Amino acid sequence: LQILILYLLHSCNQLFLFPSATFLTSGSNPLFRFPPPAGSEGVFLRIKMKIWTSEHVFNHPWETVAQAAWRKYPNPINTAVIGTDVVERRVVDGVLHTHRLVSSKWYFPQWAQKLIGSPNVCYASEQSTVDPAKKLMTLKTINLTFGSFLSVYETLSYVPHPSDPGKTLLKQEATVQVEGVPLNRYMEDVLTKNISTNAGKGRQGLEWVIGKLNSEVKELASSAATSTNEILNHTKKSLDDITDQARKSMDELSAKAQKIHV
Repeated sequence: LQILILYLLHSCNQLFLFPSATFLTSGSNPLFRFPPPAGSEGVFLRIKMKIWTSEHVFNHPWETVAQAAWRKYPNPINTAVIGTDVVERRVVDGVLHTHRLVSSKWYFPQWAQKLIGSPNVCYASEQSTVDPAKKLMTLKTINLTFGSFLSVYETLSYVPHPSDPGKTLLKQEATVQVEGVPLNRYMEDVLTKNISTNAGKGRQGLEWVIGKLNSEVKELASSAATSTNEILNHTKKSLDDITDQARKSMDELSAKAQKIHV
């Protein structure tokens, strides 16, 4: 009987039948633990969800990619993200911990907007760590808007490529779960597809930021070289003026000395 109940529960996702269920996590797969009958060990049921993963290699060193990741938004490639605001930032044992609020736009189909609404701006909470010693940058984001029935949990990690330190490996994973609304599985498919599309735009946006950073560095180097040349030229001119003035003064003194001698 218990197996039959679990099968029906798993098929229908009617988790509300067990209000005292406890939410646990096992790696990236959440679990629900139901209160066990007397003398038993309890029952574990894995929630249905969509899991999306991806890897990408940037042809830039980790330091460059990590710096660009902080300046990733806004960019003209991925316009869905409007901006980010730092809530908290601290350094613990050489590791930078940052909490940011991410503002973005979610583009749902018309039928989905009628079901869940369509706010002008959606918000998400992002927790990140940067470890310069280990060259590891990790960002974990979960949505705040629609949080009562929709969960999008995303993890990104940037590390040096294992076979080429001059490149950076991005590992990306997203877990999508929709509960309590009609056509929830279809909505999960739509969200997962959007995540895949935005991930591609995100990588292009990061490349755009890296290009902008490189341009800024070149402009700064060019400006510094120009300033250095101007300083050297000005210094040389000043030295030439001083030398000419000293030579003129010596000539005048020599002429006066000759007159006195005569």
